[in-house]
Amino acid sequence: MKLNDMIGAQAGVEVNIMPVVGDAGSLNFNPAEIPPTIPLLPLRNAIVFPGTVFPVTVGREKSIKLVGAVEGGSGWLAAVPQMDVAVEDPTESDLAPRGTVCKLIKTLEMPDGTVTAILQGASLCRVEEVVSYDPYITARVTCLEEFMPKDADERELHVLAESLKEKSATIVKTSSFAPKEAVGALRSIDNFHFLVNFIATTIETENFSERAALLDIENIYLRGLELLKVLDTQIQLIQIKQEINQKVKTDIDQQQREYYLNNQLRTIQEELGMDEGEEMEKMRRRADEKKWSKEVRAIFDKEMSRLEKFNPTSPDYSIQLNFLQFMLDLPWGEMSDDNLDLKNAQNVLDEDHFGLEQVKERIIEYLAVLKLKGNMKSPILCLWGPPGVGKTSLGKSIARALGRKYIRISLGGMHDEAEIRGHRKTYVGALPGRILSGIQRAGTSNPVIVLDEIDKLSQDFKGDPSSALLEALDPEQNNTFHDNYLDIDYDLSNVLFITTANGIGTIQPALKDRMEMINVSGYLAEEKLQIAKMYLVPKQTREHGLKADELSISDDALKEIIDKWARSTSVNTLASPPHSTTT
Repeated sequence: MKLNDMIGAQAGVEVNIMPVVGDAGSLNFNPAEIPPTIPLLPLRNAIVFPGTVFPVTVGREKSIKLVGAVEGGSGWLAAVPQMDVAVEDPTESDLAPRGTVCKLIKTLEMPDGTVTAILQGASLCRVEEVVSYDPYITARVTCLEEFMPKDADERELHVLAESLKEKSATIVKTSSFAPKEAVGALRSIDNFHFLVNFIATTIETENFSERAALLDIENIYLRGLELLKVLDTQIQLIQIKQEINQKVKTDIDQQQREYYLNNQLRTIQEELGMDEGEEMEKMRRRADEKKWSKEVRAIFDKEMSRLEKFNPTSPDYSIQLNFLQFMLDLPWGEMSDDNLDLKNAQNVLDEDHFGLEQVKERIIEYLAVLKLKGNMKSPILCLWGPPGVGKTSLGKSIARALGRKYIRISLGGMHDEAEIRGHRKTYVGALPGRILSGIQRAGTSNPVIVLDEIDKLSQDFKGDPSSALLEALDPEQNNTFHDNYLDIDYDLSNVLFITTANGIGTIQPALKDRMEMINVSGYLAEEKLQIAKMYLVPKQTREHGLKADELSISDDALKEIIDKWARSTSVNTLASPPHSTTT
């Protein structure tokens, strides 16, 4: 039965409530009418106080028999709270020591086989002894008299009554099944005795034992004070529940909102032919194939989650996508196999360069140490000498001899440190540094990188690039090279760096200490003649669309060219001599 039905019953709509008599507050009934031994009805999660009418649902077989017997007999029973609701067949130890003698007003048979018994509380009672358990529980009880202290202050009673009404109304308002009329019914009760018993009977609380303990208090004033504490506790529990529910609701609402918006976004993308789901899946599959550490994979997954939340039309989306694609394009731990055959290296150097025997010998020694050690932790080679003597091409020949990818980075005139370390990806137009960009193009983590014209680095307010190169070239720390764009440590220890310079006077001392200087001084006239015959003339013949037998240049003609137009130590002017009208 709903709370409004109970309140209607209390107001005398369906049953008559016995009036309260005298200042003592006892109910107008004759205790002689109550037999000394009466049926005892265990109540789960329900308590009936004197002067109140309360519907009780009876479902246990023994209880149904008890209600039938009482209805056909004296009409009296003792309603006693059952402290452990899980017990199906309670005994005396499972019941509260006190209860309420009630009059059975009416019974209603329910469609589900249960019976609703409408009880009217008459008097508090104490269970003296259980007499029998079959066919239902019967017990000897002693009626107890409720009383109001004669010295009770009317103003205190009024304030207490108002507090009880206010707190009860708060609990009723938060109840999901209580009608709005319940608050008005509570405020219309003037009798303090009836108000206390009515609230104690009808207001549900979390702690059932606290409410059952009110049966032990015969002093109505003290019972009202204790009831106020019970209501305070219940209101606090309700507030805690509401706070928890609000937090959970907020979290669920946010998740549902994101789920809904993401679904809408996918639908719009599909309609516009902008389905990003397949692209995301491809990126995740590529990530699964990468030789990443757990830390790097965690960073990738976090950045992917951020990308999925961005609108594809926003600038942040393209920035995030470019960063993740760069991260996937980098060859993490992917290396080409080295060819450390020193004879092969000597042959490659001889094929590509005539002369320079001391330089070649030093390069072979360097490769021999590399083969012996098995790592790159050795000084960086710096090939220095005048322009056109083959410094850069020597680096290319070393890459070909080792079977590695070749990358050339020109440092001439570089003055921005970000060219080496990259920009923060949050900046507009951010790019990675040239070193990692070169490794990305190479597709392996162990290319040969030639840093050309390292002596022509400059510096300004944007930073000192030569200082940024220290981390990349130092074999003791380049295994954790930090590029600002990638913002993840990258291992450069397997990269073979070779630098070139025209002079060594302008190279930063700290950078020079990490390099081994090899002077490529130039060529003699006889060496230039052989270079012209073996390399330059065949190259120029091919570039001009001629066949080998269609052009012939004598040694005397080449000597004349070398003597008149190519006297410098390099072969630049010999390869492309200046135009002249002199014969």
